[in-house]
Amino acid sequence: MYMVGTRFARKHDPLTLARTMLGVDPFYRVRAERNKPAFNPSFEVVENESGYVLNADLPGVKESDIDISLHNNVLTISGARASEERVEGEKYLVYERQYGSFSRSFTLPDNADANAVDAHLKDGVLSLSIGKKAEAKPRKISVTQ
Repeated sequence: MYMVGTRFARKHDPLTLARTMLGVDPFYRVRAERNKPAFNPSFEVVENESGYVLNADLPGVKESDIDISLHNNVLTISGARASEERVEGEKYLVYERQYGSFSRSFTLPDNADANAVDAHLKDGVLSLSIGKKAEAKPRKISVTQ
């Protein structure tokens, strides 16, 4: 294959052309197994009037496989999702599910109350509620005459 319309006509490897221009790798299956990404769950953190809510998508992760710790105002959530056993003799055409261990750390603001943390796992979603310290919460001041 020759590049037409260039000053120098060069011969190119069609596999290299496919990889660079189309993002297609004919040897994808072999490379995918070697470079399989670790399980990386998605998180969201929301602040409300009473505190903070952290939600994490952890489908297939058991409660016993999750570790939550709080040290020096750093909240760390770690765990693992175990891979399912492959059945011998079956031919996997696509294998994209991610397995492995994960760990995420979040630095809590100074107004977060380390003694007011609750965690729940339901339907593959981990929810953490972190309260605010009493002095950080807004309070109503009444006016007197």
